[in-house]
Amino acid sequence: MSDTPSQPPLERLLAIMARLRDPERGCEWDLAQDFATIAPYTIEEAYEVADAIARHDMAELKSELGDLLFQVVFHARMAEEAGHFTFTDVAATIAEKMEARHPHIFGGAGGTMDETRWEDLKAGERAAKGDASALEGVALALPALMRAEKLQKRAARTGFDWPDPSGSEAKIAEEIEELKSAPSDEAKVEEAGDLLFAVVNYVRAHGISAEGALRAANAKFERRFRAMEALAGLEAFPKLSLEAQEALWQEVKKVR
Repeated sequence: MSDTPSQPPLERLLAIMARLRDPERGCEWDLAQDFATIAPYTIEEAYEVADAIARHDMAELKSELGDLLFQVVFHARMAEEAGHFTFTDVAATIAEKMEARHPHIFGGAGGTMDETRWEDLKAGERAAKGDASALEGVALALPALMRAEKLQKRAARTGFDWPDPSGSEAKIAEEIEELKSAPSDEAKVEEAGDLLFAVVNYVRAHGISAEGALRAANAKFERRFRAMEALAGLEAFPKLSLEAQEALWQEVKKVR
């Protein structure tokens, strides 16, 4: 229990974090952590937020957003201890950034926001920081499909892009052949990566998020596969012939 449960919730959370990291009275596990060891938990909590949203579970979303907020508080506390910045600095920085990125709302610039304007504003921020490349700032920790799409979008803004989907479509066919003829396992891995990158480019050319599309496909496959298992019986399904499994697949496709 917190020593001061009557505090405003955010202040209470910050106080709890400070106590957990107290060198004399804190928790051994929390004291042993650093930015690198906490980062995987931060990523995991973000995915759990997305999962709750996908399941339309608002009670779970409230809980998972709290877990994610705790990650922000944890990182900010460690930064404060090291003399880098505080939680207040984090909040102030994002507030300033959001105002700067919405000049039509907060700056009297007029107009409306679209993807092109948003990217122009972010490009201005990168230029002000002296970034050496148009690809600067695309996080390495992003899911691979999402990162591929962001890299391609950044490159496209410099003019380096196919003029229409036919270019990336031809590239997919080329990469399939190169994967087929790859002379070694190492070469196959490289060509497989090139093929996936080309597919992301083709999907992007149609205005579709590759990450979102594949998530939906994963969910659909899982839903249909579980339905097949339910129809056949969990233990019986693996013993069916491929033809019998395919027949079940076609059956569940009609309703799922």
